[in-house]
Amino acid sequence: MLYSKTSAADKRRNLRERLAGGELLRFPGAFNPLSARLIERKGFDGVYISGAVLAADLGLPDIGLTTLSEVAGRGKQIARMTELPAIIDADTGFGEPMNVARTIQELEDAGLAGCHIEDQVNPKRCGHLDGKAVVDESTAVKRIRAAVDARRDENFLIMARTDIRAADGMDAAVDRAKALVDAGADAIFPEAMRTLEEFERMRQAVDVPLLANMTEFGKSELFSSQQLADVGMNIVIWPVSMLRISMGATGRALDTLNEEGRLTSKLEEMQHRADLYELIDYEDYNHFDTSVFNFTVER
Repeated sequence: MLYSKTSAADKRRNLRERLAGGELLRFPGAFNPLSARLIERKGFDGVYISGAVLAADLGLPDIGLTTLSEVAGRGKQIARMTELPAIIDADTGFGEPMNVARTIQELEDAGLAGCHIEDQVNPKRCGHLDGKAVVDESTAVKRIRAAVDARRDENFLIMARTDIRAADGMDAAVDRAKALVDAGADAIFPEAMRTLEEFERMRQAVDVPLLANMTEFGKSELFSSQQLADVGMNIVIWPVSMLRISMGATGRALDTLNEEGRLTSKLEEMQHRADLYELIDYEDYNHFDTSVFNFTVER
């Protein structure tokens, strides 16, 4: 009932322990708290909260328009509904190094298990679009050092994302990743890798957990979890996939309403009311107050 029973500290510790084991952890992207709970019920290892999804949820493009308050608030809503650890996209940290420091503490307070800070300039762009620009190494390093210095829970995962591959090539990406690890990053998110060989090269370059981004319609081929595990990746995310599927289904349902005037033909595609009630533990609320739930859900 209500929120998760696992504390944020335990979620962070559990994530750290699993990452230390070297396995590949699967983190689908949650577009709201309910989808985070479904990700948990389906047996995944964690929940990813995409900045692109948070922006899209507000009807905005992913170009750095969201604020720290909006991101932390939505992150809290999602993280508290699941026993799984949640990692959130913190863009460029919402400002200069002191802003990055505040960002980390706000996200800790929101119950997140970790976040990633990227090395793009502001205004940033989606990681799989052309025309990205990155900051110099000194600025990127300062962001990560500020993040590491600011955290209060040593298990809060600070991941450094680098977008330099698209701007300056793979050699630059390897060099930037090494510098970010030296600055204290717990993990590296090498954005827009194009081949398994590029992921493998990054694996050989640094000795920290690595994240692979399997976003559709982007620069990377959509490799399987097993392929990524075979080259030593530690986390794989599908950041916008669930939102895309949901919006695609919604669009088709609206077309059906226009064409048929009702949704009878779409019933088999819908989540049944009984399944929704089970997912949100509707019946358990009866133990708190019988006026909240006093009927049986018919299947």
